[in-house]
Amino acid sequence: MYIIGLTGGIGSGKTLVSKVFENLGIAVYNSDIEAKLLMNNNPEIINKFKMIFGFEIYDDNNRLNKKKLADLIFNDKNKLKTVNSIVHPAVKKHFTNWVQMQKSPYVIKETAILFESGTYKDVDKIITVTASLDLRINRLIGRDRLSKEAIIERVNNQLNEDYKIKNSDYVIYNDNKQLIVPLILKIHQKILEILKKK
Repeated sequence: MYIIGLTGGIGSGKTLVSKVFENLGIAVYNSDIEAKLLMNNNPEIINKFKMIFGFEIYDDNNRLNKKKLADLIFNDKNKLKTVNSIVHPAVKKHFTNWVQMQKSPYVIKETAILFESGTYKDVDKIITVTASLDLRINRLIGRDRLSKEAIIERVNNQLNEDYKIKNSDYVIYNDNKQLIVPLILKIHQKILEILKKK
């Protein structure tokens, strides 16, 4: 199966782009959503988290206390690394199984940390969605009810946009200056052409 990695910083519009691909009949795997589901449903992850972070990291119904986990890892790179070392392999395995069940010409793996997690090595092409910082801040203030300072802190914790753009095969500028659907259609056609030649 031909795999396209789709990434972009917080507030860039990755999910909007994913929805358009889904409307074109392309299967999309949202790594962030699946990771959250696995952290609540995968016994191996649940047990490891409890052993490392304490039993109170989950409530009585085995629901992850996201706020507690976020507070633990936010300023602790080692704890974040530990969480990633537990969650990423589980997501990778889940994604591999998911791919085998798909029937679309290619699949998209949407992930905010495509480069940081090393997932970029496992995909055939990379699409980065980008937008200006001001635009991203305005979107997130409206969507997540976060303060400007909190958003900037999150943006600064993510990989530099220029690096992502430089290392991508396709870039979608979701800047409200041009229609996004024709850009996605163009990329979709290019990928189908590549697949025809295979």
